[in-house]
Amino acid sequence: MNTHHDAHDDAHDDALVLYGEAFTSRFLLGTALYPSPAVMQEAIEAGECDMITLGLRRQNPAAGDGDTFWEILRESGCRLLPNTAGCRSAREAITLAEMSRELFETPWIKLEVIGDDYNLQPDPFGLLEAARELIDQGFKVLPYCTDDLVLCQRLRDAGCQALMPWGAPIGTGRGLMNRYALRTLREHLDLPLIIDAGLGAPSQAAEAMEMGFDGVLLNTAVAKARRPAAMAAAFARAIEAGRQAYRAGLMERRQTASPSTPTLGQPFWHATP
Repeated sequence: MNTHHDAHDDAHDDALVLYGEAFTSRFLLGTALYPSPAVMQEAIEAGECDMITLGLRRQNPAAGDGDTFWEILRESGCRLLPNTAGCRSAREAITLAEMSRELFETPWIKLEVIGDDYNLQPDPFGLLEAARELIDQGFKVLPYCTDDLVLCQRLRDAGCQALMPWGAPIGTGRGLMNRYALRTLREHLDLPLIIDAGLGAPSQAAEAMEMGFDGVLLNTAVAKARRPAAMAAAFARAIEAGRQAYRAGLMERRQTASPSTPTLGQPFWHATP
């Protein structure tokens, strides 16, 4: 019986590939809002993440801000994914991405252009404009976007090789608010889709993975948990379980009951020789 080993090997071979680079973990974690750098480090380790995101506008390594913070990030061994959080125009996001590439020596960028302060909804026009220019400059752009199909198609056509549609507005913990739109994205876009923002519980992450999404990025649900490391571990297991379930094939939902035990014929004690 090799069922356990087969499942383990299958999961190990199921890498997340972004811009030609393979990642064993499908859990991307943010580095803001933790009560201390040490707590953040414990959460990163517990989540077994390969990629972590950070905002240049919060701390500047060149200025010596938060030396402990930067040392932990360097020693984590994770791919750093700088973001343009807080930017409200394409030009502002492009400038910050260029600064991040120079400071962190990486072409990876999580592109955020916020269009509304109430729900922190991405600005689709500014996002597309910034994505086009950064792709032309050789960046590996992961745009944080809404679940709008047309916008996602335009971002793909601009050269983005992965997208990050929201589950719900940042920091709300409301989960997957528009399942119809998210399913539509999954059905019509053949590129990695990572749910970013709005998830508050591991069960919501598992549901996203069961729907066929390729990964999950979150921050607040872990950083604001009573025990962030334990919550990061819970999310990691939920993401892995959801992925395995998706690959295994979920049963179809039915309107009527269907017996799990066959009822054809007679019980054996009724049978006559």
